[in-house]
Order: sequence, then C-alpha cells, then structure tokens
Amino acid sequence: MEKVTLDGITLSLAGPVELNLKWVGQEELLQQLLAAWMVIDERDIPFNPRLIGKPGVGKTTLAYAAARRLERPVYLYQATMDTRPEDLIVTPVIGPDGRIQYAASSLVSAMLTGGVLILDEGNRMSEKAWASLAPLLDDRRYVESIVTGLRIPAQRDFRIVVTMNEDASTFEIPEYIHSRLQPQIYIDFPEADEELVILQENLPFADSGILKYVVDFLQRSHAADELYSVRDGINIARYALKMSAAGGKPPRDLLRLAVQRILGDEALPYLV
Repeated sequence: MEKVTLDGITLSLAGPVELNLKWVGQEELLQQLLAAWMVIDERDIPFNPRLIGKPGVGKTTLAYAAARRLERPVYLYQATMDTRPEDLIVTPVIGPDGRIQYAASSLVSAMLTGGVLILDEGNRMSEKAWASLAPLLDDRRYVESIVTGLRIPAQRDFRIVVTMNEDASTFEIPEYIHSRLQPQIYIDFPEADEELVILQENLPFADSGILKYVVDFLQRSHAADELYSVRDGINIARYALKMSAAGGKPPRDLLRLAVQRILGDEALPYLV
C-alpha cells in the first residue's frame, strides 16, 4: 500500500481501479469530456464536468474511458446518501499495532497521485458532504481534513468528473456547487444502431438475432419514456442465454421470461 507523508502525518493511499468497461458510444461525448479537462495555459485550470443522464446510459463508462485516454490512474468513489465529509477526505483507522492510522479516500489518493477521480452518483450526497469539496472545485484546488488538520493540495494533473442520475432518489445540489460543476454533459439513450453495437460488445457470444430483438424492445420502451436502459437489455439477453444453456430451449423462446424476471410484468407490453 502506497503511503504519503504530509506535515509529519502519514496517509495510506487507496489504490486505483481497473474496470472492464469500454465506451462504444458517441465519440463526440468523449471529446467534450476530454476538452473540459484540458489546460491550455500555465494560468489555466481544468473544469470539473458532470455527466447527467438516466441510470444505465453509460455515464461511468464514459468517464472511465476518458480517464484511460489520458493514461492516468483512475479512482472511483461511490457516493451515497450517508456519505460524510470525512469519508470523502481522510478516515482514522486502527492499525495492526493498535495505533490510529489515517486512510486517504479515493478522492484524496487521486489528488496526491495526479489521477482521475470519478465521483459516481454525486447527487446522492448531502449538502454537508458537498461543502467539504467546495475549495477543491474552484481555483484553490485543495481539501481540508478535520480529522488530521491537514490542508491537502491537488497535484496539477488531478482531474475529477461527477456522474449524476436523473431520478427522484437524489438530493438537490447546492447552487454554489452547481457553479463549480461545469460543463454539464448530457447522455441520452443511444440510437438503435449504437445500442446494437453496445450489446454486441458486451455479449460477443450471443446470436445477432437475439440482440436485435432486444434492441427493438429497448427502442419501443425509450419511445414511451420508460427508464429501461441498455444495461437492462444486456441483462435480459444474458439471462435468456443462460436459461437456454441450462434448459435447452432456444434463447428467443425465453426472452419474454427474461424480461419478466429482469424488469417485471410492466415491461412485457414493449415486446413484440
């Protein structure tokens, strides 16, 4: 475990993540995110973009792909409704020798190593948690740890992106944070051809006819403004394939049951 010492206090850093994610969506969205992170002058600072869209449209995948394009270590922090300021920065832990040690969060670890932090589902956090990040998200670019008394600066190469779901189970973001999370990049449901490519990428062992059938289902649900995503489509096709392998029936004969088990009876009207 890598460690860093600041003002006599040693922090144990979190490790970067390696995710099996590949962005096969619009290249334009990837370029918009990379542009937000660019620094075009020594007096310039990067933006702190947010990716907004319905659950399952690929926000985290896009963020990860952009971070990998920069060839930087990638860190992930999953925000929740009970995330506390100290969870975001430094947490005291009891070491093997019984003494208090200090563990840096994924956020602080990214700041100190010049990595990229994906703050996932950021609008699930309360205003108190967001307040602790305010000086990081402007030109000050630091956080303060109440636990250690440290002021922790971000390396110049540090980047952050926040993903936000468009659903009801979230907090309103404070206005002073809104102005610090720009630009806003919206990700919508893919078109049919894009959805098919995503399914093929995730299920290369599936028959193309099954995948096209699932894409038709998804496109009808999108037209009705349902929240069913390509992630749901992947799960439907995968479950049908697994049931076919287990029981011997053709996968297409099992798609209705797969839809019912994955999404419930209310999704059945969108099947042909």
